[in-house]
Amino acid sequence: MLNIRKPIVAGKFYPGDKESIKNQIDTILTKELPKIKLELAQRKIIGGIVPHAGYMFSAYEAVHFFEIVKQSKQVFDTIVIINPNHTGLGHEMAFDSHDNWETPLGTVSVDTEFGNSLGIPVSDVEQRYEHSGEVMVPLLQLFLDYSFKIVPITMSNQSLKNAKNLAGKIAKALIQLNRRVLVIASSDFSHYVTPEYGRKQDSYVIEQILAQNTTAIEKVIGEKSISVCGYGPIMTLIEFANLITEKPQVDMLRIGNSGEVIASSEVVDYVSVLFTKD
Repeated sequence: MLNIRKPIVAGKFYPGDKESIKNQIDTILTKELPKIKLELAQRKIIGGIVPHAGYMFSAYEAVHFFEIVKQSKQVFDTIVIINPNHTGLGHEMAFDSHDNWETPLGTVSVDTEFGNSLGIPVSDVEQRYEHSGEVMVPLLQLFLDYSFKIVPITMSNQSLKNAKNLAGKIAKALIQLNRRVLVIASSDFSHYVTPEYGRKQDSYVIEQILAQNTTAIEKVIGEKSISVCGYGPIMTLIEFANLITEKPQVDMLRIGNSGEVIASSEVVDYVSVLFTKD
C-alpha cells in the first residue's frame, strides 16, 4: 500500500481546491507577465530560489521562476525540492519517506530511487508539519504539463559543509541514474522587518548569491543576523550548479515583500532567482 503525504497547508498557505488555486495563480500571473524575463527560457535551466510563503504574498515572485521553466519547454524527470525546517523536528538533513505527495491538484510521485541513493536519513517527521516544501508542489503541477517526480529534502543544519555535502550527493545521483533534474531552493528572505531594513539586509546576501560565493553567504548571514530562512538550500543550489557546469549564470527575477500586498511596517521579503547554463 502506498504511503501518501496529505497536504497540511492547503486552505491556509494556498487555496484548498483546484479551481481556486488556478484562479489565484492566473490572476497573479496576468499581473506579472509583462515583467517576466521570458528571454531566459532560451537557456538550459539548472534550478532556482523560490519563496514559500502564502501564495497571496509570495506567488508574485514565484510565478516568474515557474513561467520561465514552463516557457523553456524543458522536460525534467525529477524536481529536487530543498527546504529549511521550521519545526526543528528530525534529522539535520533528510529525504522524505512518502511514496506520493497529495495536493488539491492531484498526486505527485516521489522519486524514491533518487532519494534513497543520496545516502542521507529517510524520514517523514521533518515534512509532517512543514510548509516550505509543500507549497512548491501545486505550482509545479500547475505550470508543468507532463509527469514528473519530486525529491523533497529538508535541511535543519544549514551549514556550508552540509550544503556542499548534499550538492555533491545530488550531482552524483543525477549522473548515476541519468535523470534530468531541476533543483528548487525554497527560501524567504528577511522576516518581520521594515521594508527599508529588509532590503538592505537582503542586499548583502543577494550580492553574494550573484557572485556565487557560498562562503560569503554563510559569513554575512551569521555576522549581520540576516533572517533568510533557507540559506542552506540556497548554498546547496549554488554548489550543485557549479558541480554540473563550469560557469552557471544567475539572474535575479523579482524582489518584493508582503507589504506590497498588505501595507505594514513589518514585512517578509521574497526573492526569486534563476540558475542556468549555456
